[in-house]
Amino acid sequence: MRIRLIQPAMHLRPMDTDLKRRMSPPLGLMTLAGMINDAHDVTIENENVEPLDLDGPADLVGLSVTVDLLPRAAQIAARFRARGIPVVAGGVHPTCDPDGCEPHFDAVCVGPAEDTWLQIVEDAERGRLQSRYIGTSTSAMRAPANTVLDPTPYLYTSIVSTSRGCPFSCDFCYNSAPTAVGYRHREIDDIVSEIRALPTRHVMFVDDNFVADPRWTQELLRRLAPLDLRWNAAVTANVTSMVGLLDHMRETGCESLFIGLETLSSSSLRGVRKRQNRVERYDDLVEALHDRQIMLDASFVFGFDGDEPEIFPRTLDWIVTRRVETVTSHILTPYPGTALHARMAEQGRIFDQDLSHYDTAHVVYSPIGMTADELRDGYLWLYDQIYSWPNIARRLPGDTRRLRPYLLFNILYRKYGRATERLCRMATYERIGRLARRLAYRV
Repeated sequence: MRIRLIQPAMHLRPMDTDLKRRMSPPLGLMTLAGMINDAHDVTIENENVEPLDLDGPADLVGLSVTVDLLPRAAQIAARFRARGIPVVAGGVHPTCDPDGCEPHFDAVCVGPAEDTWLQIVEDAERGRLQSRYIGTSTSAMRAPANTVLDPTPYLYTSIVSTSRGCPFSCDFCYNSAPTAVGYRHREIDDIVSEIRALPTRHVMFVDDNFVADPRWTQELLRRLAPLDLRWNAAVTANVTSMVGLLDHMRETGCESLFIGLETLSSSSLRGVRKRQNRVERYDDLVEALHDRQIMLDASFVFGFDGDEPEIFPRTLDWIVTRRVETVTSHILTPYPGTALHARMAEQGRIFDQDLSHYDTAHVVYSPIGMTADELRDGYLWLYDQIYSWPNIARRLPGDTRRLRPYLLFNILYRKYGRATERLCRMATYERIGRLARRLAYRV
């Protein structure tokens, strides 16, 4: 069979540039391609970096779908289905809202695709595709097929997933959905083999929570220590209490951590069951990271029921005075399938049903402590302020090791991202990304 695996184009938020679309290749689709090997003719197509030929031949089409991409994925599916070509959708949104996805596709994959993908391919080949396939995490996580994709359109290709899921179930996260599968990790031998085969020693771990199982993470880092890596990952704020693990992370080459701080309001955290975060320990977290020369990419969410307009200047002051290196902000978004969506729908607060707006840059519900316009304006104002020249200067790191990556991100990616985007088009994204990493990390 000819199988086409397609990644629909993402939506860019007001502060994003085309660099966002070209940051890294679609890891999930690469994993599915690797499972088939040479049994079928498989291609991966990423609409973020190339136009799609929706009239081209195919025997089976697979789509990776997030909530804001569902409308586009449905359009793509309709073109193929009109020609009698079956389309299957998988990913985080079909997993957590299968009922909302099923009308648009011939089949929906719920949960880990490793559990069901080979069965889906076999059923499609025999013309007996089922409407829903449910994975239960019984199969081992697989390494992606890194050789099936051209790396030149991307800034970063050394991405590795060592685990999937998170043990916490915050109300606004997909993990709170009844169909969420939970946490599991890969075999360490498999991870080490994958990293050894990568073309660079700088690795981006794309786990939902790299420290979900601290003992396992310690063992993984022990095995990675001889590889002389430079790496970054996403962790939860309770890493503050894992002092020994933080030391080990630094010793094995950790350069930066993405952490969902979410808010400076303890009541807002309690309201969405984000129990692993303690606002009174945020200062300790920043100090612990900076003492180890680890950069913090802090993620904040605005629009919780306890938020009022003053939350924006208050958050900005905290970010600047603590010299937080990078910040990612979001408007609270009730993803279908989550506990937050169920609660807001019951309260009649969701006024925008256009799922393409569910990208954390639109207000789709009625806030309590401010108007929808105040929430949207405050969100945009915060970004402008954080990446203004005065606040870039005020947040300069106190040690030289963090200075270069700080300036590269804040100036080339955020402040002048459009100019960097044009520069990338003149060369290749892969070459520019390689140069940026060498300047930042000397590898």
